[in-house]
Amino acid sequence: MSTTKIGWIGLGNMGIPMAGQLIKAGYQVTVYNRSKDKETALKEIGAMVAETPENLVSQNDVLVLMVSDDAAIEQIFNGANGLFSTDVSGKVIINMSTVSPAISKEMATLSKEKGAQYLDAPVSGSVKQAETGQLVIMVGGDETAFEQVKPILEKMGKMAVRLGDTGSGNVAKLAINSLLALYTQGLAETVIFANQQGIETEALLNLINNGAIANVFTKIKGDAIVADNYKPAFALKHIVKDLNLAKNIGLGSPLAKTALNTFEAATAKYGEEDLIAVIKQVKG
Repeated sequence: MSTTKIGWIGLGNMGIPMAGQLIKAGYQVTVYNRSKDKETALKEIGAMVAETPENLVSQNDVLVLMVSDDAAIEQIFNGANGLFSTDVSGKVIINMSTVSPAISKEMATLSKEKGAQYLDAPVSGSVKQAETGQLVIMVGGDETAFEQVKPILEKMGKMAVRLGDTGSGNVAKLAINSLLALYTQGLAETVIFANQQGIETEALLNLINNGAIANVFTKIKGDAIVADNYKPAFALKHIVKDLNLAKNIGLGSPLAKTALNTFEAATAKYGEEDLIAVIKQVKG
């Protein structure tokens, strides 16, 4: 069993299975989440609980964050009872959230001033990959800090790669999620077009899934379309956030603009549903 103690903040759809992988790997994990009911599943498999982010710091060597957006990061670091309200010297802070490179650079600078190391380490993959430790983890920040925590990251993912300085992990994740948005809308439009011409969804997906462009995403989201199941593995509102973050750092290509317009239009009705619910927006 590793002697490294891990503090975990953020227990959403991804945070719970990711933290669970570390517990199963033998790490001592202490969790904090604003919604306390989310802590129950991990307590049952051995997690301890902290009442505030501040409490989490003193008990642990490595702090992992998996939250929704820049505003949540700002609150966790600088809010009342936040990470920076206590001594963080000697800690490694791993921010696995999908946030802007700018917030990572800001928090990395503040962390360094306070004697801590900061890594941005967002992930590619959804709930199923989190549950099986098969995420792809892209990291920005100090190489020594990365090597120190790489064994931890490798318990959650099949690949953990350092891409460069602070923010580079965030940039890579925004690029990947931009492609995800383009592909999702493309899949939705393809299904609708085929249906309009008399081809059943199941028949079309069978062809795609056995052809040159077959992939895991099409299989999962295709099954969701057929089942009319839009329970969120990745909520549509989050892809809107990510496309806007990408836009803010320069993404302005024709397809990206179109996807942002489409997903933004879908948010009011389908924002809490899975991103493949965009098919309902495209169908009109």
